[in-house]
Amino acid sequence: MKCLRIYASPDGESHFDEVELPTTKRWVHPDAVPFDVTSSYPASRVRITRIPAGMREVAWHTVPEPVLTVRLDGSVEYETSDGEVRHVRAGSFVLVEDTHGKGHLSRHSAEAQTVIWISLPKGLDLPPA
Repeated sequence: MKCLRIYASPDGESHFDEVELPTTKRWVHPDAVPFDVTSSYPASRVRITRIPAGMREVAWHTVPEPVLTVRLDGSVEYETSDGEVRHVRAGSFVLVEDTHGKGHLSRHSAEAQTVIWISLPKGLDLPPA
């Protein structure tokens, strides 16, 4: 399962990356087809955020800790300090790990949005590629 990632390199520049979340097939019910399920990751806090309609741009910023954001509705356009831009639609999730450096810019769609923020003390702690 692919996950968009925003991270900061040692020089403080922010970048995008795509990480592969390993999954295994699991049966959750005897009459259902198996699901692709990731490992469990320790989370320290879960917050649900309502971004008001008309909130267009959030200035350059970092996150205080790695967070996995799950966008329930609306959309956002992220820009990293290296100039790359990505559009993220409802139903997407993004691992945001730029806890230092220049940060990223967020441009929100015009409608109100709901986003779940899951704080991950160790990020996703993925095995090396």
